[in-house]
Amino acid sequence: MLETLEKLKSGIRRFRTEVYPAQSETYIKAASTPQQPKALIIACADSRIDVETITQSGPGELFVTRNIGNLVPAYGEMLGGVSAVVEYAVSALRVNHIVVCGHSDCGAMKGLLDPEGVAAMPTVENWLKNAHTALSVAKALARKDERPSELRERVTEQNVLLQMQHLRTHPSVAGAMAREELTISGWIYDIASGQVSICKEGGKVFVPVELEGAKA
Repeated sequence: MLETLEKLKSGIRRFRTEVYPAQSETYIKAASTPQQPKALIIACADSRIDVETITQSGPGELFVTRNIGNLVPAYGEMLGGVSAVVEYAVSALRVNHIVVCGHSDCGAMKGLLDPEGVAAMPTVENWLKNAHTALSVAKALARKDERPSELRERVTEQNVLLQMQHLRTHPSVAGAMAREELTISGWIYDIASGQVSICKEGGKVFVPVELEGAKA
């Protein structure tokens, strides 16, 4: 346990001596200027997901929240941290785009497909109820010869689409979209290849960024 803390402290020292000096002006500006991020990214808490690196964004450019399965409870269902982040991002920070970012090999999606795997974690089990509809849709669309890995990919995509729907139930989001001040997209990040596929608002197909001329 102490080894883990020491490793974290070592990283801090490298940041202070190797990273910070070269970017000190950026950090000083970030500290003295109110944050004005243009996008909110709702990502999974998976330790392999680093949205700042994926998007090559710096301090102050993204407003980020992470949770198990990149879920967004429909408004009124589970008012809490995620709902507060969404409301603050839209109403206070005036972000003009929200991303729901799913990813490959997601433990939450595995939990949906294998409920017994999360039975000993009642809080996680309850949280995953926010994705049950995605599981139902994925199973309804599944082919008879579909491999388990393909079903998991389908569940991952359907979950992102579902959370985009849930976002639109939030009053702040609905109002901003009605005023054409806000757009939404869904992403799937493939950890092994580094590829990001995007489904824009109103769509159902995830297209690799490279195939659409890098337009998000």
